[in-house]
Amino acid sequence: MSERCVLGADIGGTFTDVVLTRGDGRMHVAKQLTTPEAPEESVLEGVRRVLGEAKVSAADILRVVHGTTLATNAVIERKGARVAFVTSAGFGDLLRIGREARVEDDRYDLHFDPANPPLGRESTFEVRERMSARGEVIEPFDEAGARQVAIGISKLAPDAVAICFLHSYANAAHEERMEDLLREVVPGVRVIPSSRVHPEMREFDRASTTLFTAEVAPLMASYLLRLGEGLSRMGIDAPLQIMESSGGVMAADVAAERAVATLESGGAAGVMAAARFAEFYEQPRVISFDMGGTTAKAGVIRNGSPTVVRELHIGGRGSFGGRRAGTGMPIKTPTIDLAEVGAGGGSIAWLDPEGILRVGPRSAGADPGPACYSRGGLSPTVTDANLVLGYLSSEGFASGSFDLDPEAAHRALEEGIAKPLGTSVERAAWAVHVAANANMASAIHVVTVQRGLDPREHTLVAFGGAGPMHVVGVANHFGIDHVIAPPEAGVASAIGMQSTDLTAEHGRTHLVAADALESEEAKQLFAEVEAAARRKMGIEDEVDGLEIERLLDVRFVGQAHEVAIRLTDFSSLSEVPDRFRDRYRELYGVAPTGRVEFAAIRVRLRLPVDRPPIVDDRRIDSDGVARCTRLAYFGAGEPVETKIFRRAELMRGTENPGPIIVEGPVDTTVVPPGWSMRADDLGSLHVRRMCHPEDLETNAVAGRSR
Repeated sequence: MSERCVLGADIGGTFTDVVLTRGDGRMHVAKQLTTPEAPEESVLEGVRRVLGEAKVSAADILRVVHGTTLATNAVIERKGARVAFVTSAGFGDLLRIGREARVEDDRYDLHFDPANPPLGRESTFEVRERMSARGEVIEPFDEAGARQVAIGISKLAPDAVAICFLHSYANAAHEERMEDLLREVVPGVRVIPSSRVHPEMREFDRASTTLFTAEVAPLMASYLLRLGEGLSRMGIDAPLQIMESSGGVMAADVAAERAVATLESGGAAGVMAAARFAEFYEQPRVISFDMGGTTAKAGVIRNGSPTVVRELHIGGRGSFGGRRAGTGMPIKTPTIDLAEVGAGGGSIAWLDPEGILRVGPRSAGADPGPACYSRGGLSPTVTDANLVLGYLSSEGFASGSFDLDPEAAHRALEEGIAKPLGTSVERAAWAVHVAANANMASAIHVVTVQRGLDPREHTLVAFGGAGPMHVVGVANHFGIDHVIAPPEAGVASAIGMQSTDLTAEHGRTHLVAADALESEEAKQLFAEVEAAARRKMGIEDEVDGLEIERLLDVRFVGQAHEVAIRLTDFSSLSEVPDRFRDRYRELYGVAPTGRVEFAAIRVRLRLPVDRPPIVDDRRIDSDGVARCTRLAYFGAGEPVETKIFRRAELMRGTENPGPIIVEGPVDTTVVPPGWSMRADDLGSLHVRRMCHPEDLETNAVAGRSR
């Protein structure tokens, strides 16, 4: 009988993780350096490795789920496709004007530099036409002028064209005609009309979302084609699905036109993994902490579900681990509420002109990597610091991919940090470690304290190759007492996406007084939006198990933003205004008595997948004795003898006081003095505080280092 296996593949800035999970929950993992110039190569190599280790046939693969940083890197590094932008006459500067708003401390910045769109004015074209907000033609479409615009665009030879006409969400006829002209005059060009990408009001948001979709769609289409061909050559013909920022997955054949929905795919997969463990351990309040080679991310799971927002900003300024709304270009797509900092294992430590130690956001990445990789990197990184501190073994790094060079790490820290500061290499390494912890704590601050949540009431779940190594230091910043490092934490994102459902969401502006929308009209509108959501999901026919959620965006008349209210059935339409007022009071503490209106309708689809069971398949019967000791430095006095355990050999249920280091194939967990560790029956490590930071000289020194 054939196996039932699922492949998960996550591309990060430094490492690519591939996990094969059998139907009974047993896993086979591969972690290797990312190949930035051809990212599909690292995925395919990882797939070859896990297939060989598992000794299963390519025909046994039921589906392949993939998360990628391709769209993120293209947008942030401005390496996307060449794009032309077509808009209504008089709106050529729409993307540069933006919202004309400053936020937070930027209000008083005389040198404020807003984010700029990824194209010049020479690539922006205007067409005479005009629709009203109700979809009525104010000015007819200028056929001759539009044809001249298409000819001008053909001379630029762009890879894609974004179209955003005023009020096209209400009537897409002019955008559709412009699309036809472009396909006629510029054959082969990819055309992205805003009425298909985001048919909702607010022109700047719609234009920005459409533009970035056009920028990354050709790259995503080309990449997925190469990846699909590579999988086919290996005999894998299972469906390829792409992780979305919202915590769902979509079919690869619709991913190109929805490429902006993948901007936070890796981070979302990590949060979904944390959500699954939160459910398993019946933890109602969990903070997900994911530290990889390039970045660290944090999210919150409450009662089993992460918070999802409808907008993210690209190119904005960082603030305490987040991206401040209003400082970047908005992209309207459902996204798990994440905060991210440029602090990972490959983050470079450096001294600013005042001699102050900084860590990140620059990263050594996969090439050349940290100095200890011996691949040409010379700058000291967080990984070099952890090796010098004794937290990492020099042998069998990253699932046995290669060994680390302690002398190279020592040399990089000595030349780059210790000598300029006049301190020892160990103290310099400790300072780098503490500074990285402080940076990453700022991400947790964003998703908890800035959202009105007390982090001390949450359990911290650590993921990523470096997450379990730093998680206790991060927990100390908030007084969090309980930390969990799940099994195979170093490849959690690849694991999380294997249990993620197929999803799609579509919305449409429909501005109407709440008491003016009749149930029959609502049924028709929701049916049209549901059909569009089904096209996004790639399904047209009825499918068993498909879950449909209908929502109304509701606001008080005169407000600019809305609150989503679920519509349980059409007979309860009249109850929505009262439910909105109740929800508004919960959110803001007040409930105005003004008139209520509906601004948009939207439909969310979810097709649940069979989840592999969570099992402990690496456990080895042993006496639970540490395999050795080595010197490790924890910030006070001299390095101390620290017990080293292999994760698979830990005695289940036994409490072990720190200092302890637990080594696994793809991650290392550091338990400092003042904390204890217990492995449960699943193989997760529960790390708990034994005493508070002020009771330990180690933690007092850490506090002074901040």
